[in-house]
Amino acid sequence: MTVHDRIVAEPFSLQRRNPNGGTKPLTAWGFANETDMLTDVLLGSPNFLRHLSTSSLSRKHLREAPCNVQIAQAQHKDLVAAYEHFGVNIHWHEPTPELPMQVYSRDSSVMTPYGAFITAMANWWRRGENYAAIRTYEKLGIPIYDMVTAGTFEGGDFNVIEEGVVLIGCGGARTQEEGARQVQAWFDKEGWETRLAFIDEYYVHIDLMVVPIAEKLTAVCLACTEPGIVDWLKGKGHEIIDVPFQDTMALGCNFMSLGKDRVITPTSSQSLIGQLKARGFEVAAVDMSEISKTGGGIHCMAQALKRVPA
Repeated sequence: MTVHDRIVAEPFSLQRRNPNGGTKPLTAWGFANETDMLTDVLLGSPNFLRHLSTSSLSRKHLREAPCNVQIAQAQHKDLVAAYEHFGVNIHWHEPTPELPMQVYSRDSSVMTPYGAFITAMANWWRRGENYAAIRTYEKLGIPIYDMVTAGTFEGGDFNVIEEGVVLIGCGGARTQEEGARQVQAWFDKEGWETRLAFIDEYYVHIDLMVVPIAEKLTAVCLACTEPGIVDWLKGKGHEIIDVPFQDTMALGCNFMSLGKDRVITPTSSQSLIGQLKARGFEVAAVDMSEISKTGGGIHCMAQALKRVPA
């Protein structure tokens, strides 16, 4: 019997969202926040990874030092080993040659307490990932909350800060305002507090510069995050760990919280690692230097499927 067999499957549907709000949370999947204990994660395989022009950062690496795909694939194996070390159950998208960027499993969908919603990818060569994500969730028995239809929207711009509070990024190039406002309207109806963060497209997604670590503890690149957002977080009682700009541009603020004071970070983010260890966190540092040239980091490569209170 597999781990999935022991989970009571939810009835699958393609639109579970109640248009009037009040959608019931799932019983077997989902999470209240991004810092509770991670039990199940969805990953994408790098088997067919290619270095494509997905952002200004990935274009810069394409010009100067393109990704060595074999090294990148080996680094991803180390990332998988880190999840296994912490006892996280790993679920996979089915890899196909037509989806060379599927390793970034956060982009094509977003898990919520009510089911997954399917995004609308900006790059034409990635739009097939949205359809593949639907098949993955059907296989897992996870219903679809809804699908973004008003404009482009990518999962790295849905940033659950704490229970019932979401920061939605909007950079224009990858997530358009129309898509961001559609998602915002859904969660306003559910009674969440929602805030739009208009960011420069250079920063790709909001989870490049703001990522929750633990309850009331958030990593933020103060050099590139709007002061109003920082004040908003502080007003909610969040302690801020500043990640230097240079580290942030190397995806150093793009890590994965596993809950229970455990974090997977890139080895390059030495400032963050030092501050986490000083607070007693168990840190698994993984070299992501080559794979991140293709446009994303550890947080981008993981879609939390289930978290439970520690």
